[in-house]
Amino acid sequence: MFTDTHCHLYSEYYDNLEEIFKESKSNNVVRYISDGCDMKSNKEMIELSKKYNEIYITLGIHPENADSYNEDDLKYIENNLKTEKVIAIGEIGLDYFYTKENKDIQKKLLESQLKLAEEYNMPVVIHSREATQDTIDILKKYKLKGVIHSFTGSLEVAKIYIKMGYVLGVNGVITFKNSNVKDIIKEVGLENIILETDSPYLTPHPYRGKQNSPKYIKEIAEFVARLYGISIEELAKITNDNIKRIFDI
Repeated sequence: MFTDTHCHLYSEYYDNLEEIFKESKSNNVVRYISDGCDMKSNKEMIELSKKYNEIYITLGIHPENADSYNEDDLKYIENNLKTEKVIAIGEIGLDYFYTKENKDIQKKLLESQLKLAEEYNMPVVIHSREATQDTIDILKKYKLKGVIHSFTGSLEVAKIYIKMGYVLGVNGVITFKNSNVKDIIKEVGLENIILETDSPYLTPHPYRGKQNSPKYIKEIAEFVARLYGISIEELAKITNDNIKRIFDI
């Protein structure tokens, strides 16, 4: 049995979660961690987690929302960290892909949330895009554990994150023909990865072009199992053990 450790099960993307769960269960995906990224989605995720036993959630403000958040948004996260089924602060981080003009604002936002994680002893879910060195420099200031979501960096960077206590989130990118993620993941050891879809984004091969879904963990798992030359069952056991090491789930 598998867990999709990172997805965005927002109503704007999915209008029939029961069907999503049914399709996913047929592929042995039975549990979901759905990540908030702003005030609206954080509130929606709390309500969703109350409705479905299969869903656990994280609360956070994504770096793409760095210019629009306010202190009340951070206070909302803090006030709800003890809510049942809130298991991490995320999706948080740095993203310089579209703009570097607000780097200082992004860093301030990230550090505010990392401080909360440290204070409340919560793991974090980290987004880092074209911001590797700044991400590493900031994370080194805090004694935390968590996930480097959608890892696509070098082996050297992978080892730095792992040494700091993070696991690497592996999703559909590993199946892309032009991706070198598989070469890195093969070197880091299965004890350092967990599986995710990032649904509705990053649909794995051979379904690229379609909306992603947690059911496609199966394709990612099969790819990783072939990469390591092990059975799907063994991969499920190892990655589930890794999840328990990071999250209270």
